[in-house]
Amino acid sequence: MDIKAIKTKPYMDQKTGTSGLRKKVKVYAQENYVENFVQSIFDSLEGFEGKTLILGGDGRYFSDHAIQVIMKMAIANQFGRIVVGQNGILSTPALSHLIVKKGAFGGLALTASHNPGGPDHDFGIKYNIANGAGAPDALTNKIIERTKVIDRYWMVDIPDIDLSRLGEQQIGSMTIEVIDPVDDYLEYMQQIFDFDLLKKLFASDFTFAYDAMNAVTGPYAKRIFEQTLGA
Repeated sequence: MDIKAIKTKPYMDQKTGTSGLRKKVKVYAQENYVENFVQSIFDSLEGFEGKTLILGGDGRYFSDHAIQVIMKMAIANQFGRIVVGQNGILSTPALSHLIVKKGAFGGLALTASHNPGGPDHDFGIKYNIANGAGAPDALTNKIIERTKVIDRYWMVDIPDIDLSRLGEQQIGSMTIEVIDPVDDYLEYMQQIFDFDLLKKLFASDFTFAYDAMNAVTGPYAKRIFEQTLGA
């Protein structure tokens, strides 16, 4: 593959909060805005060459574009494997669990939490470290400082990667593994909660309301509450 160093200029507004970098979609859509921030994350990490990166998000507007950019940059920066949710979908708790379960180096969540999505609303990127937690202050401060001086990012020129097909794909030395976004999380929940007891609850006259709050928990709710527990 042809790995290229693309020249860029820094943006001075890429200061992260407690849940990554949240901005309006129109801000993220600026030339090289995603690329600058993601490369600043990679430039602030050490020892990830050949390691696994978990990737996914809440499917909000702009996710399709951003996730393809990030995968191509991860390939160019020499990660060895990307594990990504089917169609780019992966909730933040599910991503955190996968980081630990698969012994990944870290993960990138494409989410603005419960903030509304859409072309006039919010988008976000958050980096989680090897224990599944959000990046600590020492790392986020390093990332912020890098965003102020970045002058290039690494990219491979390849077609977009098919995220609809489950299973592994090989791109050069990089393995892309597309997984069902709910499977591992459901298995983990069954280790924590008594699903047999919960099934009995749902078999009674118990009712409840569920609000996904602009996030991506709809597929998880359907699979866990309806298909598994019988709501």
